[in-house]
Amino acid sequence: MVELVTGHANKAHATAEQAAGLNAGILGLDDYVLNVHDKFEITVASANKVTIGTGELVMQGRHVSQGTLEDLIVTNGSQGQKRNDLIVCRYTKGSQSVESAKLVVVRGTPTTGTPTDPALNTTSPLDGGTTYDMPLYRIPLDGITIGTPVPLFNVLRPMSDVWDSLTPTRFTFGNPQNGKVGTIANRDSITRISGMAVLGSGTLVPIPFVHPSYPNRSVSVNIATNGSIAVLNGNEISISSGFVDVFTR
Repeated sequence: MVELVTGHANKAHATAEQAAGLNAGILGLDDYVLNVHDKFEITVASANKVTIGTGELVMQGRHVSQGTLEDLIVTNGSQGQKRNDLIVCRYTKGSQSVESAKLVVVRGTPTTGTPTDPALNTTSPLDGGTTYDMPLYRIPLDGITIGTPVPLFNVLRPMSDVWDSLTPTRFTFGNPQNGKVGTIANRDSITRISGMAVLGSGTLVPIPFVHPSYPNRSVSVNIATNGSIAVLNGNEISISSGFVDVFTR
C-alpha cells in the first residue's frame, strides 16, 4: 500500500527504514564517509591502541555520526607472525528491532605467511541483514608492531563539488591568433576542456579541431604550467571568435 512519508498523518508513521531507503536511493547502494569533520582519521596511539577521529558516514542508507574521538584496542601481535585486523563500523538489529552502530576491531588470523583479512558481515540491512560491517581501515601487524593503517572507505563528494564539475568556466575570445584567452587558478583541477571557434572563413568548428586532410588547418588549446590558457591555430587558417569551456573538479 502506498504511504506518504513526508506528510502529516496525525500519528507517528515515518520510520528509520524509510529514511534509510531514501538515503540509499539518493546517495547510492554503497558505504561512504562524508566529507566533513575528521573523516574518521586514524592515529596509532601505541602498540595496541588506535584513535579514530570524528566523522559522518552512510552505510547502506543508515546515517552514523561520531561526534568525539574514540580509542580502540588492537589485540597484541605475536613475535614471528603477521596479522590483518579490520576496523569496521558495525550495524546491528537486535531484539524488538532495536538498531545500533559501533566501531569494532575484527581480529584476523595470525600466520607466518601472507595474512588475509578476516571475514565480515556483508548482508545489507536493506536486504534484511541484522548485522552488517562497513570496513574503515586495515591494521597490518608484523610481530608486535602495528604497521601503517590502510583506508578502505570512499569519501563521498558533496553535491556542490559535483555541480562545480558540471558547470564550466567559459572564456570567450575574438581573433586570438595563437593567443591567451584566460587563466585557471589550479591547472590540476581541470577535468575536461571543450569549445567552439569561428574560422576566418566563417566555418564553425569544435575545439580541438583538425582538418582530416590538412593538418595545418587545426585549432587546439594549450594550458601552461601557471594555468594560462591559449587557443592555437594552424598556419593555414585564422580564427575570428569563439569560446573555451573549462570543467574542474
